[in-house]
Amino acid sequence: MPEYKKYIRCHVVKATPMTRGESYALRGKATPANENVGDEGYHVVYPDGYESWCPKAQFEAAGRPIDGMTFGQAIEAMKQGMKVARRGWNGKGMWLCVPLCNGPREIPATGIWGKPNAEYAEQNGGTVTVVPYVTMKAADGTIVMGWLASQTDMLSDDWCIVE
Repeated sequence: MPEYKKYIRCHVVKATPMTRGESYALRGKATPANENVGDEGYHVVYPDGYESWCPKAQFEAAGRPIDGMTFGQAIEAMKQGMKVARRGWNGKGMWLCVPLCNGPREIPATGIWGKPNAEYAEQNGGTVTVVPYVTMKAADGTIVMGWLASQTDMLSDDWCIVE
């Protein structure tokens, strides 16, 4: 018997409610004889184009619409390079992102904002390691470096992905 590890998955998929039989038909496949064509579920399209069908209970337990996410789900989306916002924010056009979503990066001194940081980089071989951080595009069009969440933001379920 193989040893199984537990995983938490987070990715954005496209999905629409559809019976098992409708999903098989959409993919041009015959429903296997041992499966119920009337089972309720979702036809799912993954980012790489792979398509499948998922039973309703499992699908709804594993995901949320991208316009009603928790803060944790919003963080995962930012780590995948997406922009997120709260529906409850007053300012229009505001969003958050993680510019270095793939982890720390060596940045040359010439690319560093702030004279003390650039000087530090110059004194230490000409580069500095910059770690991921959250920025906000504010309602006035400015970028806020190092945005911090309030407790209200962290406990809200109205986070959404900004397309």
